[in-house]
Amino acid sequence: MGDEGLLAKSARSGRAAPTLFDHLIDTERSALCVFKLGTRLQENYCRFFSISDPKRFLKHLQVASLFHDVGKANSDFQRAIRKPGFERQLYRHEHISGVILHLPNVRAWLMPAELDLESIVAAILGHHLKVSRNGAFPWMQPSSEKTSVPHMLADKQVRHVMLRIADLLGLGTPPSLPDAHVSNSDVWAEAKDHGDESAYEFDKSIRKDAQRRRFTAALKAGLIAADAVSSALVREGHTIELWIDENAHIETLTSAKLEGDILKPRRSNVEARTGRAFAYHRFQDLAAKQGPRSLLLAGCGAGKSMAAWRWAQAQTRVRDFSRVVFLYPTRGTATEGFRDYVGWGPETEVALLHASARSELDGIAENPEEPLAGKALGTSERDARLFALAFWRRRYFSATVDQFLGFIENRYASLCLLPALADSAIIIDEVHAFDRHLFDRLVTFLETFDVPVLCMTATLTCSRRCELEKRGKLVSFPTMQDREELADLELEENHPRYELVSVPDEATAFAKAVESFTCGKRVLWVVNTVNRCQLIATRLAELESIVALVYHSRFRLKDRKVAHGKTVAAFQQCQQPAFAVTTQVCEMSLDLDADVLLTELAPVSSLVQRFGRANRHRLGKPEGFTGTIITYQASSAKPYEDSDIVAARDFLASLPPIVSQRALADCLAKHAPPERSGDGFTSFLNGGYWSEPGSLREEDEHGSSPSILEQDLRHVLLALAEKVPIDEYILPLPTPILLCSKKIRAEPSTLSPRRSG
Repeated sequence: MGDEGLLAKSARSGRAAPTLFDHLIDTERSALCVFKLGTRLQENYCRFFSISDPKRFLKHLQVASLFHDVGKANSDFQRAIRKPGFERQLYRHEHISGVILHLPNVRAWLMPAELDLESIVAAILGHHLKVSRNGAFPWMQPSSEKTSVPHMLADKQVRHVMLRIADLLGLGTPPSLPDAHVSNSDVWAEAKDHGDESAYEFDKSIRKDAQRRRFTAALKAGLIAADAVSSALVREGHTIELWIDENAHIETLTSAKLEGDILKPRRSNVEARTGRAFAYHRFQDLAAKQGPRSLLLAGCGAGKSMAAWRWAQAQTRVRDFSRVVFLYPTRGTATEGFRDYVGWGPETEVALLHASARSELDGIAENPEEPLAGKALGTSERDARLFALAFWRRRYFSATVDQFLGFIENRYASLCLLPALADSAIIIDEVHAFDRHLFDRLVTFLETFDVPVLCMTATLTCSRRCELEKRGKLVSFPTMQDREELADLELEENHPRYELVSVPDEATAFAKAVESFTCGKRVLWVVNTVNRCQLIATRLAELESIVALVYHSRFRLKDRKVAHGKTVAAFQQCQQPAFAVTTQVCEMSLDLDADVLLTELAPVSSLVQRFGRANRHRLGKPEGFTGTIITYQASSAKPYEDSDIVAARDFLASLPPIVSQRALADCLAKHAPPERSGDGFTSFLNGGYWSEPGSLREEDEHGSSPSILEQDLRHVLLALAEKVPIDEYILPLPTPILLCSKKIRAEPSTLSPRRSG
């Protein structure tokens, strides 16, 4: 095996390959530093998981850290890291580590320490998220026809690790490990059988015992973080203790700092744009006084985002944390949130996180908005190699919900960010827009984890509000009593905002759209499919008098950014006509202010959101102005169900001809169809011994595949060769469509951590 003995990693970045003993000790050091007793991060992490005994948790994490890669002491693994391309290993190393902990003499040796060994085994088996009962990575199922693999468990490095565990737990001399090959021989088969029985009993236990379930989840996430830290920092030449102190244990966020970093610059920007002195609404004043678990319900244009940041500021006065994490349902809304608020913060403390964030930041840097001018927005190349860990030092985040809450379905990058999330105040916007599967995960997150959370939206169905209040323990604001103090909000929400017009078909809608544009109106047309969007745009292009913008989800990212920017800019010109044909991409958090909005019938919640893109701002408009909403039924209900369209017709029929935002919300509560409640199951919390990534969102039966146009292939291959992102060229196309015969593996560039080992 060479003079260096057992190795844990291959050599990278020109550095010597770490030995197995060094890596295991480094992982324990990382665990002790990240979750150091008495630190704010450790206290918030334990509070997050409702762990009452931090010392017990840390001792378990140390044992898991010291044991997690012992299974690498086998000839398959050692050859593989020395000779890339070596044949597939018979058993995964963490599977072997788990089996070792089911050897009778090992269990007998550890018994006096009174450890929850099943939780430790679950953490060890799951630290690469590649272990299952019957799935893609079945535990200890051989990957080839080989019958065994020689192990090296008698090696001095393994012995020294066992002695370290004995010293930590105050145990006697460690037992000798079997000298038989890892195979189906009696000693290993019996250990595996014991493990299978234990897995079954453990699964039953954590179903009933919420405390043990949370403890196991905390241990698994803690081991993943410690392993990622030790692997990445050593590879990049960082000192573990120093890096963790500077990046994980950043200073507690204060009210004054958040005021100076975010709120004050944002207020100054608003004053510069409007030419008027900024004053908070009473609604925002009261929102700031809400508790650590709140649901903010207010109409479009009420100032919810500013209210949310003031809520976060107020939370700094009652609880110690270091970060504010603002989460959105889509990349576009996350990017807008970064532009509007997060981007005002110091460049080394802000982050935009979503699958194509690096590309978005490059575009922002080329045409910087005022808050971003002169700032280096990306991470350094060295930091980029640290992947998710590089973001631990950041303080203000605008991100998609997937980037942070993905941990609940065993998403690796999200698990690496979990220590930072537990040390945060969290704001989750547009919760009405979550699909049912994602909403279930949100509710489970809220009812399981102790962290300050503010959810907010303009509209919400009764069933979802009830779940957030009862299971998620959120307190809704404003209540009817609160509204007695909110005359400005009441006036705004009851102001006549829309005039509803129903037409029989698309042809009639087309004529009204052309007429409205000819009269100098800003016209926004929203349809349910990209195909119909393109067909309408083609018809409009035949008219010399109209130049229509087109915005949907089937652009290359570089083209979609252009379409997005042009569409937003066109509707900011209050006295100038504009025309845009869009799909559902316009529904959330886009500041579009149409005079006339046309829409196909869609689910009730979607209609309400689309309505919010019309007559959004009253400033600069004649007194008594109302936006015109023109609705019609498309020739096909797809991609929605027929029942959605029936509910939409009933909803519209219940509305008066002139509609306020309040009337919309009240009718939504009456006409939105009831939804099932989630069962609370998630891969992270309920997996027990088994850990594979699950789905955070619903699978789209009409889903898309990331594709590359043939004309871009040369540029993409060059980018891949230079290891730079190719997000700009990704085109989401319906799965059956193939534009290029070559398959290119394209991964999101922002968070794509290589799993250590």
